Amino acid sequence: MRIGINKEHAEGERRVAATPDTVTRLAKSGHSVMVQGGAGSDAGYDDDAYADAGAEIAFGVGDIAGAVDVMVKIGTPSEYETGAMQQGAAVIGMLDARRNGGLLTHLAESGVTAFAMELVPRIARAQSMDVLSSQASLAGYKAVLIAADTIGKFFPMMMTAAGTIPPAQVLVLGAGVAGLQAIATAKRLGASVSAFDVRAVVAEQVESLGATFISAPSTEDAEAAGGYARAQTADENAAQQEFLAGHVAKSDVVITTAAIPGRAAPLLVSSEMLSGMKPGSVVVDLAAETGGNVEATEAGQTIDFEGITVHGPVNVPSTMPYHASSLYGRNVESLIGLLTDDVGDLALDFDDEVVDAICVTHGGEIRKNFEE
Repeated sequence: MRIGINKEHAEGERRVAATPDTVTRLAKSGHSVMVQGGAGSDAGYDDDAYADAGAEIAFGVGDIAGAVDVMVKIGTPSEYETGAMQQGAAVIGMLDARRNGGLLTHLAESGVTAFAMELVPRIARAQSMDVLSSQASLAGYKAVLIAADTIGKFFPMMMTAAGTIPPAQVLVLGAGVAGLQAIATAKRLGASVSAFDVRAVVAEQVESLGATFISAPSTEDAEAAGGYARAQTADENAAQQEFLAGHVAKSDVVITTAAIPGRAAPLLVSSEMLSGMKPGSVVVDLAAETGGNVEATEAGQTIDFEGITVHGPVNVPSTMPYHASSLYGRNVESLIGLLTDDVGDLALDFDDEVVDAICVTHGGEIRKNFEE
């Protein structure tokens, strides 16, 4: 099977969908790979490395798209790429399929079979394909570094001849993959860390990292299918914010990571809650791209809110493109292994729950289970 890797077209995207190591492993499985010249340069992978791994280097976006059986992307394909692809070819990428009906229509009309990486179910055998987890781990790590670089305090307790400096108080809201990595990173930097999540089941994971798990009294567990948090009612949100207000006020750093797949991020920190924080405190909202967990967040911006620095970073994994690309490539390699038969051709088994979950267009149609 021929696999194509073009340079990502989205503004600010520095990742690449496959690294030279990915190419080497795909070649060992019998696949050939075409890589657009310069596709990996922003991530630290040059054309010579791809060529040494066995890839064919080409330069025309359409030439590659039109010559391959599978196009692998970080994000969505451009209309030009899709239009150049052969009928029956496939595209793999983070397609934001639940909210991108226009793209699905275009892919279906183009006769392209599309696989949305963000829809990989969170089951044990799909862990090696779980791109949301691999990229979220990077985001959680980077969020703590952003906060540490911004705040005018030490993270660890410091004992000096001039006196003892207490550790920074860090509060992480949301204890999914990004949140757990943020907790671990903040602990490694010496901060005193507490965490909140609407899913009681994560308490043990939080505490195993040395953090304190806080939970509102008399609240119903909000874990949904697949391990994600479900959307909460208005009453639940109000009670949650009332409970969190005091914890936010005493924190030097608040990192928010709460997300609900396919929906706007839940509001966790109101502007009133921000006003109660100490001047010089820092907030990093990792949910900025989907509306933000913090009322004052502006996606892609860093703002001053009454003396509180509020970061709304977007596409955080792309700020660490070398390892983000490496992890993504391994996710893709595992997925391709599932989608192909013994001779390396696409062989789709829709009775397989992973294939069924992620295939959003096939045979010229949007698959019914993804229509809104």
